[in-house]
Amino acid sequence: MSRGAIFQVIAFFVYLFYQVLILQNVVLFHTAFCFLYILYLLLLPVETNPLILMGVGFLMGFAVDMFYESIGLHAFACVLIMYVRNYWLSSMTPQGGYDSNSTPSMALGGFQWFVIYSLPLVFLHHTILFFMEAGGFGMFWFTLWKIITSTFFTMLVILIAQFLFPSKRR
Repeated sequence: MSRGAIFQVIAFFVYLFYQVLILQNVVLFHTAFCFLYILYLLLLPVETNPLILMGVGFLMGFAVDMFYESIGLHAFACVLIMYVRNYWLSSMTPQGGYDSNSTPSMALGGFQWFVIYSLPLVFLHHTILFFMEAGGFGMFWFTLWKIITSTFFTMLVILIAQFLFPSKRR
């Protein structure tokens, strides 16, 4: 295994354990949840094979489902955002393209680029997760409020993590 692959495996478990041991119990005003484990999926290298991305998304989501007892909700939401991620990145490709093995982080494109990249994917993840959890549109307004507050809470924590632990530009 290469050094980068070993780092990715270690990061997988760090994000997973941080999510299930600490952030599982962090809820603001009974509506805003923080799902920081999404950041691991968003920071995977740009040129990763889409099938590998969806596989890693499934593994991460399934592992979170095991601890949250949410039978496949996180797995489905993670696979979906990993499917959409490459299309979203290709629509945001800079003129010269991305460097090989670059990670879509704040160091790569700056603050504004990273927010434009990550916010729709986090919102999509939360939308799928919370509407599937609600079992439909019966509680539409409350579910929408949970999606919006959780998206802002998760994005705030993701941005803080990006500022505290900046990745190296490759």
